[in-house]
Amino acid sequence: MKKEITVTAKTIDEALVKAVEELGAPDVSAIEYTVLEEPKKGFLGMGAAPAKISASYTLSSEQIAFEFINNLLKNMGISVKTDMKPGDNDDTLISIEGEDAGVLIGHHGDTLDALQYLANLAANKKIDGERANYARITVDVEGYRAKREEALRVLARRMAEKVLRYKKSVILEPMNPYERRIIHSEVQKIDGVSTNSIGSDNNRKVVMYLENKGADNNTNAPEQIEDAEVSDQPEETQSSDVFKLDIEL
Repeated sequence: MKKEITVTAKTIDEALVKAVEELGAPDVSAIEYTVLEEPKKGFLGMGAAPAKISASYTLSSEQIAFEFINNLLKNMGISVKTDMKPGDNDDTLISIEGEDAGVLIGHHGDTLDALQYLANLAANKKIDGERANYARITVDVEGYRAKREEALRVLARRMAEKVLRYKKSVILEPMNPYERRIIHSEVQKIDGVSTNSIGSDNNRKVVMYLENKGADNNTNAPEQIEDAEVSDQPEETQSSDVFKLDIEL
């Protein structure tokens, strides 16, 4: 995406500084410019004219996402501070902070996930038939994602303990793929308990179950397969004695 502006100032240098600021470029070397009019000093204050330049800057995919988020928040009338920096997983993190930021989280992060989805669409949209380098954008509000991840890991350990104690499977509430991966990852550290995903589309849930039921149980533990459908699950994961739990966060 290319931004183009026309800038006037007392000198060419001042016009360039102004252009860099308005375009959101890191420095003068990142922009392209053409001098439209040289400044004129005039005589005794008469005939003076400012410098005039035409400047352009091509935004990266990450910058497009950042600008999209800022424009959206401005149009929503939400007063917050935003920042963009490299993330920890080959992504770019856009963080949002402020007193009004909480409204952007939603129930279990639903609104935040929608905001992140739109930011990724903006970053990777084709412009003039061409797409810039692929960018993966993560949007966070007031450090919510780290808090949510820790809450999910605590939940995974607590529910795994219930599976081991009561010898019954546990079904969690529907989660998005990212949150399910957190649960799967945490339970992999616990001996005797495995996980699987059941359901379809936005109703996929994580099931926790005993890896070995023992000789007195005629039902074998399901094979740990991510994305298995409900019909592929053995009766134990669908029986009436399964705990059904919601995450209160």
